[in-house]
Amino acid sequence: MSVHHDYPSTADVTAGRVAGHDPARPLDLLFVNAPLRDYAARPRVNDFTLPVLGMAYLATYAARHGFNVGVLDAEAHGIPVDDTVTLVNSLRPRWVGLNLLAPTYEISARIADRLDPAIRVMLGGHQAKAMPGQILTDPRMRNAAALVLGEGETRVVELLRDHRSRADLPGIMWLDPILRKTVTGGRPGMGHHLAPDIDALPYVDRRYLTHDPRVAEDGRIEANMVGARGCPYDCSFCGAAVSANPDVTIRVRAPENILGEMSDLRERYGVTAFRFVDDLFLGARRVIDTMMTAFARARVGEWAVWDATGRINVLARVSDTGLDQLVDNGLREVALGIESGSPRVLQYIDKRIDPDMIRTVVRRLTSRGIAVKGYFILGFPDESADELADTVRLVQELWALTDRLPGRFRASVFEFRPYPGTPEWTRLMSTGRYTPAQLLAYDAVDLTSDGADEAMRGRDEFNFSVGIQFGGVPVTEVRRHLAELTREQHARIAVNA
Repeated sequence: MSVHHDYPSTADVTAGRVAGHDPARPLDLLFVNAPLRDYAARPRVNDFTLPVLGMAYLATYAARHGFNVGVLDAEAHGIPVDDTVTLVNSLRPRWVGLNLLAPTYEISARIADRLDPAIRVMLGGHQAKAMPGQILTDPRMRNAAALVLGEGETRVVELLRDHRSRADLPGIMWLDPILRKTVTGGRPGMGHHLAPDIDALPYVDRRYLTHDPRVAEDGRIEANMVGARGCPYDCSFCGAAVSANPDVTIRVRAPENILGEMSDLRERYGVTAFRFVDDLFLGARRVIDTMMTAFARARVGEWAVWDATGRINVLARVSDTGLDQLVDNGLREVALGIESGSPRVLQYIDKRIDPDMIRTVVRRLTSRGIAVKGYFILGFPDESADELADTVRLVQELWALTDRLPGRFRASVFEFRPYPGTPEWTRLMSTGRYTPAQLLAYDAVDLTSDGADEAMRGRDEFNFSVGIQFGGVPVTEVRRHLAELTREQHARIAVNA
């Protein structure tokens, strides 16, 4: 029989850290967003971390079904690993839920390894989907009672019901304790659990989120939203690539549902700025047309501004009238995955764009006052020094191109790192030059000079590397370019502030 250890009371410690639960009731489930590194070794220097919307969706749905659920965002609070473990054990939840991602897997495993054995563990996230067998056989995950593949709202609720057998549920995996082999549940008639009706899900309860809504730099109250699930594209490096997510049915929320949540956030919190963080909001022409018709009817542009991710190849086909309609409906900034300035690399990673198309789309957007945030990656596999230089040059060209235009262009540059399950991971493994352990050896890279470099603030959560030279440019040189571009971008923002 499992017995709880006598952990100290944490009534004071939990204040402001564990979100959304009722402290007067036993805790059914605690979701833990693991810290990106152990903050006992080096303090967190970020001012803001993206909210854990996925966990909040799961928590909101479970709470609607009567369960007491909390979210511990150890990353947002900068909580060291030891303190995270102590806090979780002191709360004594029936279940703990961990979101497994490649950069934080090792820390998540360290946390799971030290949990009270009476606590059942459920696992989800991209890493869980990409490498379920390896994870379930990891000795540190010995208390994992359920690995949930894909969207989990309805299956998490079923797992919390003690009478429900996990064997009934599709896409639920565990390790047979006798045979030491993975087992997958599921029986006929249960397939509906794999793709919940996203218009029937409750709006995210923002009590589960640490930085959302928040007061943004311009004084507006801002909130993040998801307008769709799934992505139809197959960018080779991306964890959202369609080939890496065969279980995800691509679907978009009805415009009325999205507008309803926007209005709810406005009424409850005074939100007038929104960030759509999914891949499709400005990534599919039919979605753009449908949403903009609804936004115009609701006169969103009169009271709100909003940002969204977009696809360059899609926006390139939008007419001038269509772009003007985006402006009229409140579009403030578009985030574009540009990635490279090399035509060959763009083709290699399956972006379906070229440098001329990039320049044209950025110019058309910024000339209308729409800001553009461009994402770039340095150090792709087989990328030559000249091709990396093409990317650096394109960033500088886009700065110069938009300097005198009403919309601001800003660049966000990253070092390439492989993610399991993606097309790029498959290609790297097929070369025979790497092992999974090598490609998963993520380490936090300090580009801040021990936190002293103001230009690097806000990048803390993104600076991860496996330390391997995949292309023709040494890792140290990749990081030099990354740091130089980041510092120049920071300086440009300071000048325009």
